[in-house]
Amino acid sequence: MTTHHLPKVAGINPPLSPPDETVRPHGDPARGGRGQGPGDDRADGEDGDGTGRDGGGAGRGRRRGDGSAGGPWGPVDRLAAVQDHLAGWIHELTALHDLTERLARTRTLDDALHETLRGGASLVGAQRGLIVLEPADGLGPEQTVGLGLGRSEIGQIETVTDGSAFYGRLLDSRLLDGLPTTADGRHEAHPAPDARSDAPAAPAAPEAHDRAHAPAAHDSTTAEATTADPATDPAALADEITHPDIAGEDDLDPLHREVAARLGYAASYAVPLVATGPAPEPEPESDAGARQQGQPDDGADRPEAGGATARRRAAGIRLGAAVWLYDEPAEPSARRRHLLGLYLRCAAEHLARRLTLARAERANAAVHEELLPSRLPRVPGLTLAVRHRTGPRGGGDWYDVLPLPDAAVGLSVGGVTGSGPSAVAAMGRLRASLRAYAVMEGEDPVAVLSDLELLMRLTEPARSATALFGYAEPAARRIVVAGAGHCPPLVVGPRRCEFVETTLSAPLGMLACWEAPSVELMLDAGETLLLYTDGVLHRSVDAGPGEAMTDQAMARLHAVVRAAAPEVRAEPEALVDHVLAELLGPRQWADDEEDVVLLAARF
Repeated sequence: MTTHHLPKVAGINPPLSPPDETVRPHGDPARGGRGQGPGDDRADGEDGDGTGRDGGGAGRGRRRGDGSAGGPWGPVDRLAAVQDHLAGWIHELTALHDLTERLARTRTLDDALHETLRGGASLVGAQRGLIVLEPADGLGPEQTVGLGLGRSEIGQIETVTDGSAFYGRLLDSRLLDGLPTTADGRHEAHPAPDARSDAPAAPAAPEAHDRAHAPAAHDSTTAEATTADPATDPAALADEITHPDIAGEDDLDPLHREVAARLGYAASYAVPLVATGPAPEPEPESDAGARQQGQPDDGADRPEAGGATARRRAAGIRLGAAVWLYDEPAEPSARRRHLLGLYLRCAAEHLARRLTLARAERANAAVHEELLPSRLPRVPGLTLAVRHRTGPRGGGDWYDVLPLPDAAVGLSVGGVTGSGPSAVAAMGRLRASLRAYAVMEGEDPVAVLSDLELLMRLTEPARSATALFGYAEPAARRIVVAGAGHCPPLVVGPRRCEFVETTLSAPLGMLACWEAPSVELMLDAGETLLLYTDGVLHRSVDAGPGEAMTDQAMARLHAVVRAAAPEVRAEPEALVDHVLAELLGPRQWADDEEDVVLLAARF
């Protein structure tokens, strides 16, 4: 007996092939004359209604005894077919669960976008693809990430989005089939029933082969493929643009075919990324208008109303679009599209959360930057350079360079405990107070920090802070330094590289009465004073907090600065870049909890 082979379609290969005794020949006339086409993922042994009965009901309960094709099936055969189908679905749902777990472990928006792209590619059987993040509310951020595509290749693809509706049509709220857009940029996540047609709705892109209907859903017990109703099935894809054979589509934009041929892809499949969620309830005026038209006013969900209530509840915000590319003409089957819809539903919600967090971090970082000097002052006899890296939650580290009377200048770095908006606000208050005390009594750094400690104890009793303040006279190359629990500065010159021997002292706000002596330094011409926060030390080693970690990190910092070339030591900008690159490497851009501040002053 010849085993029937499923047609080749894009997507995951069936995990379990039906056994020989349960396979129905392709196009078996005894089964109602229906063959198994590329989009038919029905379990073998079942007819068009998914019940396992033939079209005329003849031969029910009989088994094939002669081994010939087309014989009627008995209960055992139908049970085996259903078991095979269930086994396949269990395997696929397990894979789907693994993909969503991997996605949930991503901690940043960029990682979540890449993981969504990889997971979707494995579900639809694509080799390459890209995700365009372009939130409909216009608040950003906007970015494009690729899978198997370089930056130049992504740029070439982006040139055809508007001209041929490659996927750009999914990003245009005005052109989305069946997705009404509200004034605030939100739209319904699924098309209205009357919008489910294969005809393009927008004349601006007639060449796009849109599949505006929802993909087929599958009943796990009957293995029957049915059309998913967007009003009741939240996993149904809202819209899709499929180009199964780009070279063979004569009405396609020539630029699209040219780019596809240049990059070597023959087919594409694009879907929108829509984060579903509760939509605002209709205004009372809208309800009154509905009652005037004779519609029920009890607020119940009524199918005869066209699924409007269900669609309102499925409303969401458009995040962007995802597109996957195939090296050969292909398109995902209805079953693979259904799995992709389930995956993208979870992915869009996760991306929405990451997007919200990224926006909050960006806003927090912007506030933090505004509380710090926008640019360093020009001071005769002093060359300055600074580098600042803010943690994702917004830390409380600061730096400051303040011109003082008598051609002096105040240098300070420090940080308050905690993270987030409250730490940023406390940092702003502390830095502003330090500037005021420095103007009044800057020549005595100990007095400046003593007054700052008293203010903190009275106004910020639950916080502590470390600080380092130096009163510098560039003309005399003299500087007086006092610290409160802060890391000692580093003197770097052509002939020496050593830490300043500052007296150990407690952080501000830790003791009832803070006091520590100051240290006076005389620098040679061309020497640089390097000030930094403890984030530089914490990010530079993998060990946990403690004295051993601090000693190890300070030793590394000393070694990195000492190994710098003479021309690097002589230039503050080059010195701070050298320290970050050699000491932290890629960690300087990582989403670490610690802020990083490096301030270099060359006399």
